[in-house]
Amino acid sequence: MGKRNGIVVFGAVFVDIKGYPMAQFNPGGRNVGRVLQVHGGVSRNVVEDIANVELKPTFVSVVDNSGMGEEVVQKLNRHKVNTRYIRRVEGGLGTWLVIFDNEGDVAASISKRPDLSAVASVLEESGDEIISGADSVVVEIDMEAALLKRIFELSAKYGKTVYAVVSNMSIAMERRDLLKQTGCIVCNDQEAGLLFSENYEDLDGQRLAAVMKEKVKLARIPKMVVTMGEKGAVYAEENGEYGFCPATRVSVVDTAGAGDAFFAGIAIGLTYGKTLRESCGIGTRLASSVISTKENVCPRFLPAELGL
Repeated sequence: MGKRNGIVVFGAVFVDIKGYPMAQFNPGGRNVGRVLQVHGGVSRNVVEDIANVELKPTFVSVVDNSGMGEEVVQKLNRHKVNTRYIRRVEGGLGTWLVIFDNEGDVAASISKRPDLSAVASVLEESGDEIISGADSVVVEIDMEAALLKRIFELSAKYGKTVYAVVSNMSIAMERRDLLKQTGCIVCNDQEAGLLFSENYEDLDGQRLAAVMKEKVKLARIPKMVVTMGEKGAVYAEENGEYGFCPATRVSVVDTAGAGDAFFAGIAIGLTYGKTLRESCGIGTRLASSVISTKENVCPRFLPAELGL
């Protein structure tokens, strides 16, 4: 019960199949290009980002029994992720097929989600051990409702803060009660528009920050960060604090994984004593390092480089 697990991340593993055009991208025709296969999934990316800041997180997830599933686990082990609670089951790996345009943005994608039911068994067997030793807990808020409920119950039992990232706001909207229990939720401006039934895509950072200040107070969400792509991000807290964090200008190669790295920075900062504004700065730095490469995760950083 006394074992330290660092930041504990719950979620899925995907294999990302990524296509890059070598000439001008033609959405309606054939395109010559390069196809890469990399380890992905929001939660898997987040846990590796945290590990790449030398913070030794724990990952609770599933993979399948294939060579790729074993490769995922071995890579996480090399990055000093605690993989003790990863289970191997049939259908345990998801797949994300994505095509990028010439600017490095997603032109089209399709995904197959994995079966995460084995995570419920892990919680039944070792939930107290996992959560009691956590510095904080990270979840995708659109995971299965029963699974989320148990994670939040255990986190409340041991006084652990839960940080939530959004993969599908349509599902997350059905869990507004859980949003009120999160230490911070991170989503993009389109997702925030869905949550609050408004359109924010034409707002600049300062205006959106002012809007979010009122929205989180009315919705009783403790902390919320809304990303705006190349325009930066805004943050707001239920206590009235709010602001804007500009993006860093970098050459865009591939935007996949940048949002996950940004969220990892938020979770890292808030877990280890930074303000929400400072945490947004850490997230921006990690996201910028992902955008300028074809990797889904950030390169290695020492904690001191991020003010930790």
